[in-house]
Amino acid sequence: MNRPEKVWSDPLHIFDTRLHADPARVVLRPFHLGWQARNAPGDRALRLVEDVSALTEERAALEYERVLRDFNERHWQTERIFANRFAEVAGNLALDSSDFSETKQRLIGSYFCHEYTFAAAALMNPSIVPAPDQSGMCNGAVRFIMSLRAVGEGHISSIAFREGIAEADGTFSLWPQAAFATAPDIDEEEPCDADGVIAVHRHPESSLSNTVIFPITEPQRGGLEDLRLVRFDHGGGDYEWIGTYTAYSGSSIRSELLRTRDFHDFDLEPIHGRAGRNKGMALFPEKIDGCFVMVGRQDGKNLFLLRSDRVDQWDSEGVLLMEPKFPWEFIQIGNCGSPIPTDEGWLLFTHGVGAMRKYALGCALLDKADPSKVLARSTEPVLTAENADRSGYVPNVIYTCGVLKVGERLLIPYGISDSTVGFATCEIAALLRLLD
Repeated sequence: MNRPEKVWSDPLHIFDTRLHADPARVVLRPFHLGWQARNAPGDRALRLVEDVSALTEERAALEYERVLRDFNERHWQTERIFANRFAEVAGNLALDSSDFSETKQRLIGSYFCHEYTFAAAALMNPSIVPAPDQSGMCNGAVRFIMSLRAVGEGHISSIAFREGIAEADGTFSLWPQAAFATAPDIDEEEPCDADGVIAVHRHPESSLSNTVIFPITEPQRGGLEDLRLVRFDHGGGDYEWIGTYTAYSGSSIRSELLRTRDFHDFDLEPIHGRAGRNKGMALFPEKIDGCFVMVGRQDGKNLFLLRSDRVDQWDSEGVLLMEPKFPWEFIQIGNCGSPIPTDEGWLLFTHGVGAMRKYALGCALLDKADPSKVLARSTEPVLTAENADRSGYVPNVIYTCGVLKVGERLLIPYGISDSTVGFATCEIAALLRLLD
């Protein structure tokens, strides 16, 4: 159980727990020969298949034994992955699988795979929501799911997860994760249309804490960044978990949605409309006056309130909600996850960028019936990088993509200098007393 070990600033209590990048955590991914050189011959993949096929069965068995000795214990269902990868290659190259022994099929599959260190560079910018299954919870405890932005080789961002339990007294525990990780399967008939819905499925025998969602479409190829999850209430006990994230192609960005009802099956789809061309959008957890409502930064500096009849279509640029007002946020402000319902109104975590491009967390309170009205906001940062937490891949940054309400308290996971993840807790009432 993690308990607050030190006080940073009242009313927040900071945990010593840190989640760090880990180059030892790897996942098997498809290896594409076309990545290696633009002037590579077009038949390079076929030549590789022919080279392996030309081996005697005895030599193929020896080479495959070496592959298994090196990698079988480092991954989950390794041989199944090799077999599936061969099937993909055979389909792409119009090969007849019956021409290859099972050993050669899997050996060929291994040549078209590679290990990828998905979190070697950083873990950061977490979001956290109640899990769909709350059975067995008592005394106000909440089973939660936390998403993480994992940055690996090539500075590609993917979506990783951790699961745990938060207690009403502010403590929490994280469930263990295995050394290996797995990527979800894509529908076999999925066309991977960049403007359509992509359905992916977690393997039924793989835990969520060992699952990583990688870029799939061309607009995502540079990374899936800063998922902001919310448990959306459609009414009548019908909940859907919806997340907004930034798809980065390597040269351009757009906002997209992750949608799931069970964290086994996921839909990834673009947000259409003018507002979807921006980043940092956060969805309210329920409709207001019959509309979906978002908070976003549509001009790169200020916060706007947007409304739409459809969760995947945002044509309006919205109305101005907040502008930078205090020195610690003079450069720009943005949201830090979906607003949290309280008796006093919608509690919105924000980030501000001040001198020397220092990112800090703040808060604002929005009217419950009309969230375009700002009732109060923090005049000073609620949480800012100090001491060792100022150092990292991008220094002087504190950032979160969502917090968890547990009774009358909040559990706040947050990214530290684009490198690691820390945790804080506070009473909602104490936090509201800081707002003017």
